[in-house]
Amino acid sequence: MTIFQFPQDFRWGTATASYQIEGAAQEGGRGVSIWDTFARTPGKVFNGDNGDVACDSYHRYEEDIELMKKLGINTYRFSIAWPRIIPDGDGEINREGLDFYHRFVDKLLEAGIEPFCTLYHWDLPQVLEDDGGWGNRRTVDAFVKYAEVIFKEFTGKIKFWLTFNEPWCIAFLSNLLGVHAPGNKDLQTSLNVAHGLLVAHGKAVQSFRRLGITGQIGIAPNVCWAEPYSKSPEDQAACDRSIALNTDWFLDPIYKGTYPQFMVDWFAQAGATVPIQEGDMEIISQPIDLLGINYYTMGINRFNPEAGALQSEEVDMGLTKTDIGWPIESRGLYEFMHYLQKYGNVDVYITENGACINDDLDNGKINDDRRISYYEQHLAQIHRIINDGINLKGYMAWSLMDNFEWAEGYRMRFGLVHVDYRSLVRTPKESFYWYQNVIKNNWLETRN
Repeated sequence: MTIFQFPQDFRWGTATASYQIEGAAQEGGRGVSIWDTFARTPGKVFNGDNGDVACDSYHRYEEDIELMKKLGINTYRFSIAWPRIIPDGDGEINREGLDFYHRFVDKLLEAGIEPFCTLYHWDLPQVLEDDGGWGNRRTVDAFVKYAEVIFKEFTGKIKFWLTFNEPWCIAFLSNLLGVHAPGNKDLQTSLNVAHGLLVAHGKAVQSFRRLGITGQIGIAPNVCWAEPYSKSPEDQAACDRSIALNTDWFLDPIYKGTYPQFMVDWFAQAGATVPIQEGDMEIISQPIDLLGINYYTMGINRFNPEAGALQSEEVDMGLTKTDIGWPIESRGLYEFMHYLQKYGNVDVYITENGACINDDLDNGKINDDRRISYYEQHLAQIHRIINDGINLKGYMAWSLMDNFEWAEGYRMRFGLVHVDYRSLVRTPKESFYWYQNVIKNNWLETRN
């Protein structure tokens, strides 16, 4: 048995996203998002599932906050649904939507829980997508308007802000691979989207400073770590591209004011270019205060000319996998956090980390020991990272509760709390009580 003591000011939390938990899709003046449309497109989401009801947290948020209090977290990461605030994207402001989030944030604060707010977790108003989405500067301007509304409303209440969740997913998973909304499969479109959201990020940070908002702001990329299958230069280059598309493609412009040239050249060979306009890179490279990191897995990769745009193929090395098929390898988090130091020792929060384990109720309990093992391994690496002097300030488990898992519908469960999607009854899993004990003690006690 080993004890890992965490810093006294370490933030413990959980994370969710609006479309995945709120439900009430046609209530409170909410407009239509790209996920409402995508989920109703045949074959796009498992079982034809959608977020119309989800966990019904729009109506049950007080119950959910009671669960947070019981868990003992001091930080809760959530996202605001843009279609609840400005239903048509850039038109009239919906007061009813703002009032809902005020009630929610006030309850968090009453419970002693710090709100950690994501402005955009994928629910783009459909009307903006119809006009070109993130590739159209209208969407960039609309996002800035939306962000300014939220900043002004919640200044003094919310002190931690993230502009975008997982820009790789927004740009490439959704517009190159077509797995998520809106489902495009075009390299140039994905580069247009990636650049547009980075410009929107930079302009939102500028607004945050200009308005004098109290607090800190950053962005939350999803990251991967890849190591080469062999010592061949081709396999190493394939890994470099895999890491860069998640990380460097978004963080180089923010921290360095340029895109990684080797990736620019790679895309140029495929006939795709970044649509940079005058002044864009200066806007994108506004200083930020913190960085959110979403980490789930790592891979062993090799060069394969048939393996998509990056020609990088993950090799199945026989590692234990979660039920969504992702290899469990916590060492990738440690390696990545050291890789991140090339941008400086910035303040970092792990804004998502968790395991899809589909264990169900058994005599009123969910004995999700595999999830506990996953968390244990990753928290041990986090202690190691902190011990190395890296400014890792907090950890937010994904997720508070089972929820709508995007294209996987409701079949994949990441929650510390089990949700019965028919009755909407919440049942804490054994991992909930394990995490509760870690938070209470502020240390991790590894099992033999």
